Amino acid sequence: MEFAYGEKELSHLRSKDPKLGAAIDRIGHVSREVETDLFSSVIHHIIGQQVSMAAQRTVWARFQSAVGPVITAEAVAEKTAEELQSLGMTFRKASYILDFAEKVRSGKFHVAALAEMKDREVLEALSSLRGIGPWTAEMLMIFCMQRPDVVSYGDLAILRGMRMLYQKKTIDRKTFERYRKRYSPYGTTASLYLWAIACGGLPDLRDPAASNEKGRKKA
Repeated sequence: MEFAYGEKELSHLRSKDPKLGAAIDRIGHVSREVETDLFSSVIHHIIGQQVSMAAQRTVWARFQSAVGPVITAEAVAEKTAEELQSLGMTFRKASYILDFAEKVRSGKFHVAALAEMKDREVLEALSSLRGIGPWTAEMLMIFCMQRPDVVSYGDLAILRGMRMLYQKKTIDRKTFERYRKRYSPYGTTASLYLWAIACGGLPDLRDPAASNEKGRKKA
C-alpha cells in the first residue's frame, strides 16, 4: 500500500509554490509504501532506530517469527527483554517495546483513539512513549496514519531538499515555517517531493550547504 495523493494535492502545491510545482512536474509520481497497523508500526520504527535498513529488515523478520504473524500487545508482552534482545536489538529497545506493549494491553495507551485526534495531539501522545521522539512520531503519522499535512523540521533530508529546491545555505525555523504554511494542508505530499529532491531526483540541483562546506575546506 502506498501513501495516497493525487491531482488535488499537486494542484494546490503548484499554485502555492511554483518552484515546488516545477519540481513535481519534472519528478513525476513519487511512491512511498505505508504500513496499516499502528501498533506494529511503532515497534517496527523502534527496531529501526540508528541501524541500517538491512539490519532493520533482519531484526524485524526475526521479531515477526518470534511473536507470530499477527503482532498483538498480548503476544509481545509475553516476551522477556532477554528474548527480544536475542533477536538482534539492544536491551534498551527491547525495554521500550515491552513498555509500549504493556501500556496498550493494560489500556493506559489507546492506539485506536489516535485516529480521532488532531495532529498536535497525536504528536504529543506518540512522543510520550519511551523510545519515540518527535521525529519518529512524525514518521508514524506519515507512513502509518497517512496524515496529510506533516513536514518534519527534525528530518535532515527534508531540510536538504528545501536547501536544494530554494538554493539556500541554511533553513532556519522561521524559514521552514514559512514553507510549511505554504504547503498546508498538503504538507505530506510536499515532504515526499522534498525527500525525492534530497535523494537526487533533480540531478542538476546541488546542496548549497555542501558547496559552502567544500569551499571552506579548500580555503
